[in-house]
Amino acid sequence: MEDTIILVDDGFFRLVKRYFQKITKKKKKFLQTFRNICKKENLNLKHLFVYMAPSFQSKYPTEDERFRKKKYDKIKKMLDKKNWVTVRERRCQRIFDEKGKIKFNQKGVDSWIVADLCLFKEEFSNIKKVILISSDSDFAPIIKMIKEKMDIEVVLYTYFENKRKSLFYRSNHLLNVCSRWVKLREKDFEDTEIKKENPK
Repeated sequence: MEDTIILVDDGFFRLVKRYFQKITKKKKKFLQTFRNICKKENLNLKHLFVYMAPSFQSKYPTEDERFRKKKYDKIKKMLDKKNWVTVRERRCQRIFDEKGKIKFNQKGVDSWIVADLCLFKEEFSNIKKVILISSDSDFAPIIKMIKEKMDIEVVLYTYFENKRKSLFYRSNHLLNVCSRWVKLREKDFEDTEIKKENPK
């Protein structure tokens, strides 16, 4: 079975994960999705890169901020214990839009993803296929480059809706530049291993 690596934009991934949780009213596992994707692609997951940022903490953190940070720390601690997972951690920025509404942006995540797409061959020389979980069109130039210069197949797992003012924006440029793209489904988040062990 061919090896692969997965690079996941955690901010986007969590947004999709919460969306499916809201629809099904069922909590979704974090790591199981990546195992499911590799099983569907008939690939062996050699390494997982997770790009994440801790929740914003104000000078005097609110109860909600402390709660979110505690959840984040728990997940990061779990990931840090796994030698097949690398966490690339950046920071969360709070900004105000023109209407005074608060928004939160991850800073520095994109640069880490670009760096790993350029350099992963140094550690994983046998990899010919990479899976990227994202929706950011900023990755289009680097994807085009590694496809042409390094002969790497880039499979994009993403999610979008054909609805006006949808939470999930679709970038045709990103879809077109990838070797292939796959739309994430609720089934991809299911805990299939548990279902096999405990059929109902």
